[in-house]
Amino acid sequence: MSEPLKVLIVEDEALLAMELESLIEEAGHRVVGWAMSSDEAKTMVDASAADIAFVDIHLSDGPTGLDVAEHIRRSGQPMVVFMTANPKRIPENFAGAVGVISKPYTMNGLMSALRYLQEGVRRPPPSSALPTGFTLSPAFATVWAPA
Repeated sequence: MSEPLKVLIVEDEALLAMELESLIEEAGHRVVGWAMSSDEAKTMVDASAADIAFVDIHLSDGPTGLDVAEHIRRSGQPMVVFMTANPKRIPENFAGAVGVISKPYTMNGLMSALRYLQEGVRRPPPSSALPTGFTLSPAFATVWAPA
């Protein structure tokens, strides 16, 4: 079995963040923290050693999720996966993110995405079988961690 992923949650709705944390831990991974605003998220990114950051587009300080993703991309830190009910607000190049999980997401969809991402941390992604509700970024190959 692969090593558990370290996950950062960037979500301004506390109930959603707690539910996501529970699902991530149930899947055998570890949440290294969660942030509700872009400033909190940037501070956590700089202080954590996360593998993946699940980032909502609209945070407590406005539609700043794209800024957080750009900060993460520049820092060379974790892979970003947007989690949003408004995927149309994300630029076509996904702003450096590896993919998008549409809200509302299902437990099975999230678990499948985590397994898919866990494999990608260790080796390039398979060419097919994307989890339901998970959209892969066109720029995915440039941000996927090398083996």
